[in-house]
Amino acid sequence: MEPNDSPGPAGAAEHGSALTERATAAVRADPFRPVLEHDRFAGPWVRGPLRPRPELAAFPSGHPLPPSLRTWLAYDSGMLERHGWFDAGGALAPRTLGEIATVEYGEGWGSCFEPFSALFGECFLLPGGSDSSRVLSVGPGGERDGLGEYPVFALDVDDLPYAVLMYPGFDVYLAETAGVLPSGVLPSGVRPGYDALRHDPRYAHRMAAHARGRLGGEYDLLCLP
Repeated sequence: MEPNDSPGPAGAAEHGSALTERATAAVRADPFRPVLEHDRFAGPWVRGPLRPRPELAAFPSGHPLPPSLRTWLAYDSGMLERHGWFDAGGALAPRTLGEIATVEYGEGWGSCFEPFSALFGECFLLPGGSDSSRVLSVGPGGERDGLGEYPVFALDVDDLPYAVLMYPGFDVYLAETAGVLPSGVLPSGVRPGYDALRHDPRYAHRMAAHARGRLGGEYDLLCLP
């Protein structure tokens, strides 16, 4: 955990549990709308009766769940269940990065990403783009930022396959996906992309903390088949 990557009081509403509560409220107001407008396979936010799991407190490794995830699970677990987060008995079932890539993209890409699996530890698939994926990575050492959050990476195989740090936590991922994250202002000359939040003053410190803790200061890993 980094000592200086927590927001000050003025920015607290755009981070952590407060941000997650706003995202959850937006979903609660319209629970059957699609998670992703451009990807019908992601399905709605809620399908059938709500299935809250407030009792979950830690991953199988023993690393604690981030506050944002606990807030969301107190509301519902169905969307995560549909994306393979749980085993048949209802326990959290992490996969490696390579295992997720194999299921999503086939054996060839899976073997490409598998060498990175040790760096990413326990991984959980999230709804993502049409030819890319979003993965919550707990990491082998359970490294968290100052808010207790684990990073979310994007996997892309459209051109050169790579993994890139996209969100500093499930809190920001959920808020943007639910449509409640206010637009940031990128510096002049910076183009939007998977790692755009590294340039956003609200999230740059958290993104940098994860980059240092996971990738030696880098923000992405290129996969060479």
